[in-house]
Amino acid sequence: MEKLLDTIRQAFDSIRTQKLRAFLTILSIVIGVFAIMFAGSLVSSINSTINQQLSALGENTFYITRMPSINIGGGHQGRLYWMRPHLDIRQFQKFATRMQDVAIVTAITGSSGFVVKAGNLSTDPDVSLVGTDDKYFLTSNQEILEGRALTPTDIQYNRKVAIIGNDIIVKIFPRENPIGKEIRINNRPFTVIGILKPQGALMGQSQDNQIIIPVNLFLINFASRWEQDLTFVVRSPDKISLSSTIDEAVGNLRIIRNLKPYELNNFELETNESLSEQFASLTGYLSYFGVFSGVIALLSAGIGITNIMYISVKERTREIGIRKAVGATKRWIVFHFIFETVVITTLGGIFGIIVGFGFSAAFGLILGTKITLSVQWTLISLIVSIALGLISGVFPAWRAASLNPVDALRYE
Repeated sequence: MEKLLDTIRQAFDSIRTQKLRAFLTILSIVIGVFAIMFAGSLVSSINSTINQQLSALGENTFYITRMPSINIGGGHQGRLYWMRPHLDIRQFQKFATRMQDVAIVTAITGSSGFVVKAGNLSTDPDVSLVGTDDKYFLTSNQEILEGRALTPTDIQYNRKVAIIGNDIIVKIFPRENPIGKEIRINNRPFTVIGILKPQGALMGQSQDNQIIIPVNLFLINFASRWEQDLTFVVRSPDKISLSSTIDEAVGNLRIIRNLKPYELNNFELETNESLSEQFASLTGYLSYFGVFSGVIALLSAGIGITNIMYISVKERTREIGIRKAVGATKRWIVFHFIFETVVITTLGGIFGIIVGFGFSAAFGLILGTKITLSVQWTLISLIVSIALGLISGVFPAWRAASLNPVDALRYE
């Protein structure tokens, strides 16, 4: 035991006497581990945030769109998506009538980049505008803080009414209650009837910088011919009836869109589970890139460590000869050099984890996402660092142990 502790102490002494060499070696490990930790922690936290947002919408909610929410790849399949007919307001009205006894159905569309004014005050041209109907708050995770929601009468008669978010209130109604006041959206007048409950930021984007208006008014006044597509949101009574509600929705929409029995659906149906899988697939590319970059950096670091340890063996030839002359065995020489290498790579791994998590947390603040330290990626980083030390130190350690003590003592 005493011999083991002495070997460990000597390994640390060797690192202290070669501070610059140890620092450069540790730095190369830090860069590789940082890339792995940064990508891993960020992706895990983003997926967690997205899943929480989708869960808040309920497991019994699904969405019907013209094209997939996330279309990775494009190409021929992407062109086929664009060739699909629009999901327009007339189709929605027929769909809602057919589904009225089965589920709650609402239509949503929207765009961004709008300017909102009240008197002499105005917002930046970054306001999001949502067109929807009176069922919107029954299918979303948003709530009314003050005032009222849209009513069937608002939708039927295209009343110029609006529900606004807190960011807009701060900019154009800093000292007064906006309920009942007039605002102008791109110079079109609307009356404020409600205030949205603040939700904060998601992925760096404020959820409170939006306005909700009747869907027909949005389509008439603010939508181009390419923005006539609607998203149909369907909420079944409960999770048990979700499957039968989906079958009913698909059947009704196929009839409305005049699809033959042998024709494929020309629309997409997405559940919260399928959306979560799509986001995970998308963020997975970021994770793969981070891990790939980290592995390349660590491989380069491993080659560098091996070369440095070979140089170290060369410089310490007389020291090795003295150790062997006083009784150090080949096994202890091998252990000494491998342990020295593992200490360096482990320190690099620990610092890399700290730096990677620090950058992830800072980036998370920018995105408005809470970053948590991933146990999985922490363990992977530590294991990789230790393994790198073992692999990189084996050959230099074996060379040191194989030196002839007589020749080593003669080395100048």
